[in-house]
Formats: sequence, C-alpha cells, structure tokens
Amino acid sequence: MALLMVCEDDATVRGLLKRALERDGHRVCVAATAGSLLRQLEPAPQLVVLDLGLPDADGRDVCLALRARGVDAPVLMLTAMDGLHHKVGGFEAGADDYLTKPFDIPELLVRIRALLRRAAAPPAAGEVILDPAKHVVTYNSVSEGLTPTEFRLLGRLIAGQGEAVRRHALVAAGWPLGAQVSDNTLDSFVRRLRTKLGLLGVAERLATVRGVGYRWQ
Repeated sequence: MALLMVCEDDATVRGLLKRALERDGHRVCVAATAGSLLRQLEPAPQLVVLDLGLPDADGRDVCLALRARGVDAPVLMLTAMDGLHHKVGGFEAGADDYLTKPFDIPELLVRIRALLRRAAAPPAAGEVILDPAKHVVTYNSVSEGLTPTEFRLLGRLIAGQGEAVRRHALVAAGWPLGAQVSDNTLDSFVRRLRTKLGLLGVAERLATVRGVGYRWQ
C-alpha cells in the first residue's frame, strides 16, 4: 500500500481517481489546487498524480517546486493538452510520466504500478545512477553535473547497456526536437561525457563501437 497524492481541480475526475486508486490498494490524499498540494506534503507521498492545468498554477511549475523542496517521488502528469511542447515541458520540469485526458483507468493504474516499482528498487552498490531532477550522474556517492543533452545521451546508453547504440539513435535521444546534428557534434558531447565519467572513475564503461556508435558496458 502506497501513499499517493492526487492534485486535480475537476471534482468529478478527482473523485474518480481517488476511488480507483483506493480500490487498487493505495491510500490517497487529494488536492484541488497547487497551494493545497504544497500544504499536504507531510507525510511525504510516494507518488504524485498532478494535473497540468490547475487554477492557481501551471502544473510544470508545481513539479519544479516539488523537486526544489526535495520531493523525489515519481510524478505522473495529467493534461488535456497533447501538444509535443506540453509533453516535453512536463518532462523537463521533472515529471516521470505523462498521460493525456481522456484516459483509461486501467492504463493509469498500470503506469502508477510501474512508477512505484521503479521508485522502490534500491540502487545496487557501485551502480551508476542518473538523477533527472538534479541532472547529475552519481557513482559510489560521488556526483558530477550534466547538461540536459549529456544527461539524455548517457541515459540512452545506460538504458541499452551492452548494446551498440547507433549514432542516429543517440542523436534522436540527445536532441529530441529534431535538431540537425553532425557526427562531430555528437563525438564532442561524448568526449565531454567521458571526461566527467573519468572524474567518477568509470570512463572506460563508455566504449566506442567503430563504424556504429557507442556502448555502455
């Protein structure tokens, strides 16, 4: 049983979410505004369902405020707006997942279970850890800051651990809005990544696959 916070200004949707989540075995607190949500952070929720269009604040700003307060619980953002820039803005503000209204309750529940599983899994000793809220990479309690592009490139490599990630896949991950990126630009970012990983003692894990791309090993 997890403690979840639902922040949704529509009373009908808010009630529907509360009932569905409670039937799924969770404890649920609800809020209709950003102000109400921020006043209810004790005890800390294990997951936040956050509407993008709140009456007193933009949900992306609320997500940033949560992260600034040290709330690292997964955030599932809800919105009636399905434009790409809305989704990108939500993720850049620190959201972990995104669901467009209208949505199916079974899909919502599956996404919440997946987020809770990932949040509950303790990192293994010696594991390289990426923090999307702080944009840092950590190894053995030592951290280095990353630019957004460096973060996305390293995340794509680690996610495909052991596989040779082709250059076009890395470009798509590092520049998701479709920028035209040369091979030299990608290589430059990889060199910067290696320098930072070298400060953590793990530069050798980022290997070049000649003629293909790069591999995290």
